[in-house]
Order: sequence, then structure tokens, then C-alpha cells
Amino acid sequence: MPANPRAAYDVRKVIKAIFDHDSWFEVKPTWAKNIVVGFARAAGHSVGVVANQPTQKGGALDSDAADKAARFIRMCDAFNVPLAYLMDVPGFLVGSQEEKDGIIRHGAKMLYATSEATVPKVTIIMRKAYGAGYYVMCGKGYQPDTIVAWPFAEISVMGPEGAVNIIFNKQVEASENPEATRARLIETIRAQINPYLAAGWAMIDDVIDPAETRRVIVKSIEQSRDKKIDRPWRKHGNIPV
Repeated sequence: MPANPRAAYDVRKVIKAIFDHDSWFEVKPTWAKNIVVGFARAAGHSVGVVANQPTQKGGALDSDAADKAARFIRMCDAFNVPLAYLMDVPGFLVGSQEEKDGIIRHGAKMLYATSEATVPKVTIIMRKAYGAGYYVMCGKGYQPDTIVAWPFAEISVMGPEGAVNIIFNKQVEASENPEATRARLIETIRAQINPYLAAGWAMIDDVIDPAETRRVIVKSIEQSRDKKIDRPWRKHGNIPV
């Protein structure tokens, strides 16, 4: 993981470092490359992995990525394969073309697939967790059995740079030294979106050392594989009584 929060990296290297050696099997690697899905093993347990790919579109989600993830999540749910979400997402792509492609409709498919999955779900916030991307990647509101963050993660509606440009644009322009003011405001906002504050607000379960990621995933799967859903949604064609 690069020290620069704006630098890209190949998430496949992270996946291979976390899960069992030579167990990674990627699904649809050449389509919607900004999200990576596939199967791996963690201490022998089968796991469906959903991970953002920063080397493609900065890891932002678009219509194809949402469709790809939704289909994979539903497949794992149908065959009772636990899900591990590796989150580093700046949100959904915006623009007229995305609107024409139906980004809201496609994004809703991924959101619904995540919300209705009853298999064990564990979420690792690796770096960025911005906007609606946080929710579709199994944020706190969608009942992950475990959700943790790495120490340098950021959980927010948007990144600090974007927040300053939108919220404090007039203050920056009116200041005697705009660049210094911008830098100060960015650091102020960054201090307010760190994972320790999120943990204090119960938005995440814990802040972990990245080296502990494998242990957390294995422990979460083992603890939640026999979980009971009191009122599950309709699943596998059966309506619970």
C-alpha cells in the first residue's frame, strides 16, 4: 500500500497477501476492471472477495462494475459462500454519460444484493470509503458481521480536497494566501474523518493493523458461519414462515 493516499496500487497483490497461497481465482477479470471479484480461501474457508481496484478509474464504481459485483454477490449468497469486501472506493462515477447508462439503477442492484445477502459478511476499509460507495461495499448500515478499518482509512461523504473545494471555496479565494488556507482546511477535515473517530461513533468495530487482516477475516467467518437470521428476506425461492 503506497504512503501517498492518491497513489494507485494493484489490489490483487493485497488479495494474494491476505488469503491462502495460490488460492485466488478471479472471476471476469477483463470486464469492469475497476472492481475485482473472485474466490479465495482463508485458513481453508472458501471466501468470495469483492475489492475495489485503484489502478482502474481510481477504484470508482460505474454501471458495469455494479452489475459485475451484484451478480457475484448473489452467486456467493446462493451457494452459501462468505463474502469479504476490501474497500478503497472514492464513490460512484458521475457525469452525463453515467446518467444515460443508468448509474442509479445499476448501483441499486449492487446495493440490494449486498443488503439481502445472508451469508457471513466481513468488510475491511483499507483506504478510502467515500459517499455511496461506502454503502454498496457493505458499510455499517448493511449489517456486515465484522467491519474494521486500517489506521490510515478515511470514512466520509467525500475526500477532504473535494470538501474544501465545495464547502470552503469562498473562504479560500478570499484569504491572503489561498494555497496555505486550502492546505490547512484539508488537514482539518482529514483529522475529522479518521477511523478512530468512526470507531468512537460505532461506525466500525475496530481499527486494526493491516497485518491482522487475515486473522480478522478468518475469525469473523468462523464466528458467523452458523448465524441465524431472525427475519431473512426471501432467499433461494423460499418464503420463510
